[in-house]
Amino acid sequence: MAKNPISIEVLETLDAIDRRGSFTKAAEELNKATSAVSYAVQKLEGQLDIALFQRQGRRSVLTSAGRLILGEGREILQATARLANKAKEVATGWEPRISIAVESHQSYPAFFSVLGEFLKAHSTVEIDVCESVLNGGWEALEQGWVDLIVGSPGPVPLQKGYRAVPLAHADLVPVVASHHELANVAANAEALQGRLPEVRRVITHDTSIVDITRSAGLSSDGKHFYVQNIDQKVEAIVAGIGVGHLPRQRIQNQLNSGELVELALNECSTFEYYLAWKISHKGKGLQLLTQRLAAVFGETLVPSASPVV
Repeated sequence: MAKNPISIEVLETLDAIDRRGSFTKAAEELNKATSAVSYAVQKLEGQLDIALFQRQGRRSVLTSAGRLILGEGREILQATARLANKAKEVATGWEPRISIAVESHQSYPAFFSVLGEFLKAHSTVEIDVCESVLNGGWEALEQGWVDLIVGSPGPVPLQKGYRAVPLAHADLVPVVASHHELANVAANAEALQGRLPEVRRVITHDTSIVDITRSAGLSSDGKHFYVQNIDQKVEAIVAGIGVGHLPRQRIQNQLNSGELVELALNECSTFEYYLAWKISHKGKGLQLLTQRLAAVFGETLVPSASPVV
């Protein structure tokens, strides 16, 4: 098989000539003799049997074929630079990629703000985010689909080798739209109990695939309306489709405005949420990220205070 004449070195040469506008200035940047730069270009032109540059006054300008090679070649140069950076990070304990499952109840603005600050300091680490609901986060962690879960509800699965850090509690309150027929008896607990079985429940799908799914909140009796995440659940309830539990901090504005009405069911539930990862994961990126997330979402992460289960 013939050797590929387009090497990383020759791509760097073409890039320098194009940016600097001449062989002489490119040679200065590359710390090479002008003759060496010219020879590299002439050799490639000879091997490919095409012209790569043409003269326009004092400038050396790429031909159409030259622009094609350099355009795709720059992508190769960027990829090799990223590869080199990732190799250095892996060699020093920094993982190239961190996969995260975030529970849909969590505050996305705060979550992405932490990720943004982290990436400013560690720009070559790739972050892959997916959404989880109920048992889905724990399953994703166990199956190795993600490295970290943020805000998955307890209890923490035992003897899985997880390090789990409790986050701030979230109150789930039963609510209905102000224009829903049930809103007329929202303050009457006895009347509500009698009518609830007839009312459609809005439920978020548990994202578990292998494990047993679970639901949280009102009784599972009656009619159901399923959605994929908490944002869809909020909108479905606001639209009057049904009733359901929602995090108080997520809907406080709708409660204040009267768009949503809290039901007098004495069923305000407080759930414990966790930040968790496998103790076997030793990456420095994950370690730093978990510290920042724990500081924002709840308790400050102290190794001795975060149980291994």
